[in-house]
Amino acid sequence: MKILAVIVGVIVVELALAVLFIHSGLYNVAVTSPAPRPLRWVFSTTSDNSVESHAKGIAAPQLNDSSMIGEGFDHYNEMCVGCHGAPGIERSEIGRGLYPRGPNLAHSAKEMSPAEIFWVIKNGIKSTGMPGFGITHSDQKIWAMVAFVEKLPNMTPAEYKAYQKIAVNEEDAEEGMKEMNMSRHPRKTK
Repeated sequence: MKILAVIVGVIVVELALAVLFIHSGLYNVAVTSPAPRPLRWVFSTTSDNSVESHAKGIAAPQLNDSSMIGEGFDHYNEMCVGCHGAPGIERSEIGRGLYPRGPNLAHSAKEMSPAEIFWVIKNGIKSTGMPGFGITHSDQKIWAMVAFVEKLPNMTPAEYKAYQKIAVNEEDAEEGMKEMNMSRHPRKTK
């Protein structure tokens, strides 16, 4: 009985110390002050295991369709490159200011399964700056992003630039079509 009382007493004291520490403001939450190594290990291990666990049972569709990969590039280039970079492209100022820094997907994507990449893009990761795009994007669009991210580890800077040129040409073509339609159907004035 005495041992149980001692154990309970130690737990109560530790909880009280934890609450005091939390309220003290001593822990520096600034992005410019990295977390201690043990805390980084806790966060990264928890995150890795959570993603792996939650991605189980997610079946990836066929990811080799070129139009799907092209659509994934459009989304990646618009929403992801700033924080994650791309072959031949550094992270933006915002991406360099994040802590923890978003992984360089050209390197880390090969360590994750397509289902894990899908889960992260769809749900995001708390306290990292990684948003959950499942709120604004359909699963089909997220799978397109996965298809593109899967190509990043073997992509050269020249290949990424080629995707950018295709995207610019498509945007120019769309803009030209809009202008043509406006000239064919001018607005009626009173």
